[in-house]
Amino acid sequence: MQEYQRKQLLERVDRESSTVGVDIPERIDVQGEEVELQEFVFEIKRRETVPPGERDRVEQAKKNLRRERLQRRQKIEDGDISFEEGEEIAEGIIGIDRALEALENLGHEDVQAEADRQEAMDQKRWMNFLKQALGHDDDGPQVRGP
Repeated sequence: MQEYQRKQLLERVDRESSTVGVDIPERIDVQGEEVELQEFVFEIKRRETVPPGERDRVEQAKKNLRRERLQRRQKIEDGDISFEEGEEIAEGIIGIDRALEALENLGHEDVQAEADRQEAMDQKRWMNFLKQALGHDDDGPQVRGP
């Protein structure tokens, strides 16, 4: 592969917009193991939130995908490969990036939901504090004094 072709491929996989319109690959070889990537991502995304038992599985999958992406990128950067092989590897990297985006967005939804819950709990605690401080309960104002 020519050096300019290598640079083109690296620029393509590093471009932020490279995943626009790209589908998540059905299957992909990650760390020597074939993974039904599309099925895994869709299974996780179908749920409103990632259950605590699944979080570890999702985090491990993201870690493995990042590691695989890095290895594939290094193969384009340093490997003795043809341009056609480089294009295939680049397509795989972009598919991995698409899957990672989908999995990362799940985390943001969970974080936002947790932030919303925390805010609601803070407001409730504040209202209870104000009621106590002002001498009110649910039935209306209380009269203090003898």
